[in-house]
Amino acid sequence: MKAVVYRRSTGLIFEEVAKPEVGENEVLIRVANTGFCGSDHSMVESGLVPDGYILGHETSGVIEAFGREVKGLKVGLRAMIRPTFCGKCRYCLAKRPHLCTGNRRTIGVGDLAGGFAEYVKIFPQMVIPIPEGVDSQSSALVETFASALHGIKRSGVEGGSALILGGGPIGLAAVQLAKVLGFSPIALSEPVEQKRSLGTKFGADFTIDPLSADLAKKCAEWTQGTGFDLVLECSGVPGNVQTGLDAAAKGGTVGVVSVFFRPVTIERPLVLFLKELKIPVSASNTHEENYQCLEWLRQKKLDARGLISDWTTLEDLPRLYRERIHPGKVTKAMIRIGEEF
Repeated sequence: MKAVVYRRSTGLIFEEVAKPEVGENEVLIRVANTGFCGSDHSMVESGLVPDGYILGHETSGVIEAFGREVKGLKVGLRAMIRPTFCGKCRYCLAKRPHLCTGNRRTIGVGDLAGGFAEYVKIFPQMVIPIPEGVDSQSSALVETFASALHGIKRSGVEGGSALILGGGPIGLAAVQLAKVLGFSPIALSEPVEQKRSLGTKFGADFTIDPLSADLAKKCAEWTQGTGFDLVLECSGVPGNVQTGLDAAAKGGTVGVVSVFFRPVTIERPLVLFLKELKIPVSASNTHEENYQCLEWLRQKKLDARGLISDWTTLEDLPRLYRERIHPGKVTKAMIRIGEEF
């Protein structure tokens, strides 16, 4: 089968590799689409990915085959893919299966080969059926929305004003979700004009370029001086944690959805105490959050395809990575791999 493979000597490269063989309790997915996630970029640039590994975890497709021990599934079922969880460890029992320590398995960011390929082999528990009315490209991006939804749920804030720092895919998903959940006003801080325009399209009441305008002044103006009830840090810029603390209302919450690879410094820690702020951090998402986002997509309350700025094929992905993904010119890249639906 055709795939894009990580090679330590060259980075991402288009290759012909062996098609996976399905075991007794395994499922073979014929891939339709896979999105290119920011974590894929981070992994490529880290140099820590094993040679020959196939990345990609934002994947949709159709069940091609499965082993004899698999029950309740059928060939031709449209599906997206999420990690396994054991259901027995302390985290699963606490309804936090995304933190499972009992043999958690996942494609593209773990031990299983990922979706930058024509076929991917998974376990039955990883299958989430795609409802009628949701297309394969949108389905591949459900995990982006589920991650943003998990960040909002982790905050514990159920309404009020919301500021999203960073207009990448998760930040723009957060804008849409905040609108669906009834937050108002919603503001987006993002230096790229195209992403600010998308923020407005998706429901932001206010947008701002933080590099050319006074964010603190605007935050006070937009909230009549009180600050935001919820701030979501979605940019990955370490300094934005302090920005979020400054922009938050008394008793407010600054939810960290980003993954940081550099130290984060709180330069004015007194604000934490003077405002009595919370700083919850979110990691990944749950099956239930993916089901919820799929339902909102089915109801047309969310727009996943609107996030996509670039389309490519497996063969052309290495070029797109060099010329647009790595330089940061892409909002979301979508790979067309098999038959779309």
